[in-house]
Amino acid sequence: MVRRFLSGAGLLLRGFGFWARRPGVMMLGLIPAAIVFAIVLAALVALGIQLPAIVEWATPFAERWDAFWTASLRIAIAAVTFAGAVLLAAVTFTAVTLAVGDPFYERIWRAVEIELGGEVPDRGAGFWRAAADAAALIALGVVAALAVALIGLIPVVGAVVAPVLGVVLSGWLLARELTARAFEARGITSTDRKAVLRGQRARMLGFGVATQLCFMVPLGAVIAMPAAVAGSTMLARAALDASHPPAGSGPTPPSA
Repeated sequence: MVRRFLSGAGLLLRGFGFWARRPGVMMLGLIPAAIVFAIVLAALVALGIQLPAIVEWATPFAERWDAFWTASLRIAIAAVTFAGAVLLAAVTFTAVTLAVGDPFYERIWRAVEIELGGEVPDRGAGFWRAAADAAALIALGVVAALAVALIGLIPVVGAVVAPVLGVVLSGWLLARELTARAFEARGITSTDRKAVLRGQRARMLGFGVATQLCFMVPLGAVIAMPAAVAGSTMLARAALDASHPPAGSGPTPPSA
């Protein structure tokens, strides 16, 4: 399982390697990522500035407590709230960027598909499909952010578990969304996609966690987004190839 997890993370590195082969196509992927990143970053900065006042307003009952416990509670709530906001921001960034930059990322996807060989769909899923996927991903991101926030309120362990869980959950959601294009372009339903990816969970998680960690580095989301699209295409193709082995790859029947 660990090897497959690391293999998934390695696919993101292979995605970065696509910069050397198709720099022009990859450069286009920076444009929507930079625009959406600036908006999301501004929202997070605004939240960070206002968060102490918001937490103080939400915890008037703590005013009667000892100063140490009042400060401890408010710091914990602020930290958990901001961790949930970062998780939601990562998911929202990916969803909105993929929808807004659909024509750019379709070119990256197609370039990777052609390089990998085999049958390549004539066209991608399209803008409206990308917009619908973005809305669904944001909804899942809200649920995940709430779950992380609630777990973060658990005394002692919550402050440690919540950030780790946030990275894992957001990484899984990112991988799920980024790999969707290759399946939807082939007309593969969500149910069938889950069946194809069932044996790739460790690689999915490795790829998603690596992508999320890159997104957490300043400007990492902008730089990593084109590589994430390329790497996720490789991941989806590997899953499809594994679920449909080439003819003659099965065991040789016993001779008479």
